[in-house]
Amino acid sequence: MSFFKKLKETITKQTDSVTEKFKDGLTKTRDNFSNKVNDLVSRYRKVDEDFFEELEEILIGADVGFDTVMELVEELRREVKRKNIQDPREVQAVISEKLVDIYESAGETSTELNIQTDGLTVILFVGVNGVGKTTTIGKLAHKFKSEGKNVLLAAGDTFRAGAIEQLEVWGERVGVDVIKQGAGSDPAAVMYDAVQSAKSRNADILICDTAGRLQNKVNLMKELEKVKRVIEREVPSAPHEVLLVLDATTGQNAMIQAKTFKEATDVTGIVLTKLDGTAKGGIVLAIRNELEIPVKFVGLGEKMDDLQEFNAEQYVYGLFADIVEKEAAEEEEE
Repeated sequence: MSFFKKLKETITKQTDSVTEKFKDGLTKTRDNFSNKVNDLVSRYRKVDEDFFEELEEILIGADVGFDTVMELVEELRREVKRKNIQDPREVQAVISEKLVDIYESAGETSTELNIQTDGLTVILFVGVNGVGKTTTIGKLAHKFKSEGKNVLLAAGDTFRAGAIEQLEVWGERVGVDVIKQGAGSDPAAVMYDAVQSAKSRNADILICDTAGRLQNKVNLMKELEKVKRVIEREVPSAPHEVLLVLDATTGQNAMIQAKTFKEATDVTGIVLTKLDGTAKGGIVLAIRNELEIPVKFVGLGEKMDDLQEFNAEQYVYGLFADIVEKEAAEEEEE
């Protein structure tokens, strides 16, 4: 059974609505990436060095990241040699398989959040301004509330004009209270109040917003450390998750942000927003492979339920949906 047939069977066992969200959300990347791979495969009669060089360019153009591309193409060379593949069309399935392998071999792959079953779960959101942090917090709060959980939000971004109000709008929209102080307040003091409120209300989950920009990087990271210390003092095992929000449309700039935040704080997972708005969705693989941090959620649209748990098979299916469907149908006929 080919990899595409296996992938199709794996996807079929999962929820149709999730499959459609990944397929629709990755349309721009698929149109960019898959079409170029298809064109490459149709132009070559054999798999040679020129073929691999063009493939490298396509992968780099999809923002897969230079180091990841070199690793992937080297793996492909070995696999092509081992299986004695001559027909370029057969390389498509190998590429898909290796993309899943690269994602799953880079350490911890679980997308599940570290939710406490017998007490308060504190989730800290970090990331620069403009990446969709507040919107993501709102959507995640909606997800938890629809699961029957008692959720509170903490307005810890007290520096950006309008940040507190923006979080309040989301709180009203999803029916969740927001713990806040005035603009310019000490974010650590807001977190202290929020934790006390969460405890007194027997909240299940406290989601904390943080500043995305201070005068400089050092100040921002010091502020995050201070916030974390206050949370940890009040809830010794917290924060249970530190989620870094990145904008997929910024490509390699998102990688730079991820490295900066990883150096300063214990990032446990990535939320990649606006994946539906970029033709360079390969950034998922670059982040995963080079930083070894799992991508826990991806934004695949504007709707409330378009924030989806990341799934490597669904992602690769989203990249190659047309080819997967075609190859799987052909195998069924044989």
